[in-house]
Amino acid sequence: MTGDRAFRVAATSARLVTGVVVAAACVVGVASAVHAPWPTVTHEPAQEQVTPLPGDSVLVCSGDFRALGRNSAEPSEMRAAGTPRVTTGGTSGAPSQTGLAVPDLVGGDDVPVLTGTVDGRTAPLIAGAESIALAADDLAGLAASPCGVPRLESWLVGGSVGTGAEDVVLLANTADVPSTVTLAVYGTARGGRTVIVPPRTQTALPLTAIAAGNDLPVVKVSAVGAPVRAVLQSALMRVLDPAGVDQQEAVSGPQQHVVLPGVQAFAAAGDQGDMTVLRLLAPGADATARVRVIAQTGSAGLEEFAVPLSADEPAQVSLSGLEPGTYTVEIDADVPVVAGVRQQDGFGADSDFAWVTPAAQIDTEVAVAVPDGPRPQLQVANTSDEEATVTLTSIEGDAPEEIVVPAGEARSVDVRAGRTYLLRPDGAVHAAVTLTAAGALAVLPVPPSAGVERSITVYP
Repeated sequence: MTGDRAFRVAATSARLVTGVVVAAACVVGVASAVHAPWPTVTHEPAQEQVTPLPGDSVLVCSGDFRALGRNSAEPSEMRAAGTPRVTTGGTSGAPSQTGLAVPDLVGGDDVPVLTGTVDGRTAPLIAGAESIALAADDLAGLAASPCGVPRLESWLVGGSVGTGAEDVVLLANTADVPSTVTLAVYGTARGGRTVIVPPRTQTALPLTAIAAGNDLPVVKVSAVGAPVRAVLQSALMRVLDPAGVDQQEAVSGPQQHVVLPGVQAFAAAGDQGDMTVLRLLAPGADATARVRVIAQTGSAGLEEFAVPLSADEPAQVSLSGLEPGTYTVEIDADVPVVAGVRQQDGFGADSDFAWVTPAAQIDTEVAVAVPDGPRPQLQVANTSDEEATVTLTSIEGDAPEEIVVPAGEARSVDVRAGRTYLLRPDGAVHAAVTLTAAGALAVLPVPPSAGVERSITVYP
């Protein structure tokens, strides 16, 4: 073999060895890459926490109490039976007041509308509440309600079309455009009606006009064009005696966790089965509602029990056996439900009744107006697992008071009628104002403050 040939053979062998090594390395690299984590490309969407500019705080009251049947020639005519006294207040002074027309009410005054005007980027906290004591041959008792915000959807839970009941649905439109309102009735006989509420007007219709034939009517109020404030006014006659009046705040919507503070049980001679009752509805789906009744001291007034609910069919449960006292009713359901509790202190003349509707969860400062009425108390319920402290301060300048509410319990404190308070919790609580005397009952849930804007996340 010549030198050149030997060199070519050696070079070729070297190239072969190098190629084999490179190929092997590639195989090992590919095999390793299969099991190794691949690089990923992520993109966090742009986002910004934004607090919307607040608008003016607006609350609508209920206005004059309406009497049916006082004109024998026009049984459906509504006449003003009396004008409530309104208590108002706010962090920037008393809110301004305007009125809504009531063209369908004979002898009626305008319905008060309260407005707290924005100052810069801050909306004031405002509150309003009204009450009226009636003592006529056809109407007697105490009716009271907080002034509330208009909504596109709300629910009226505590109506009755039974013998002696004179219930009226009030619809108030504060906007400058008409509102088309659909009233859908849930019960043994489904029904409904659509009405037009003109701009800046309150209109009303008897519950019997839309819910006849229903022992336990529940009404869903849906508005298009402008939100409305819905209130249920109730009156009851037993034989020839007036047996109570009430104004029921609408429920904002179905919830899976419902809390009703300020439920009261009263002693009565004979059967007490109908003294305190719970009404429930599961719209759209079957459900099971688990109910707990908790006494003010924290001990259970009733053991926890379950109520099976059929879709769209209202149910009513007697809370018989409660000792006289004040309770919180707590409901947990596997689907959202609406609920209310009816309490009464007797069955005939000189008695009264009141519907207790759910109180919203409060975790920020709110304003609370206490209307005129007997023995006003603030009821605070804490359904959480941690103790809560609530600071209560009168806007009029009284010394602050601290209310410590243990986990799973409720507490009450005396407040002054005709005053407005600021309530500051350090945790989530539910609250209501109760007015109580013989033949005079009312319960007002404390709503969240109107006009308070929360931060939202914006994704450009």
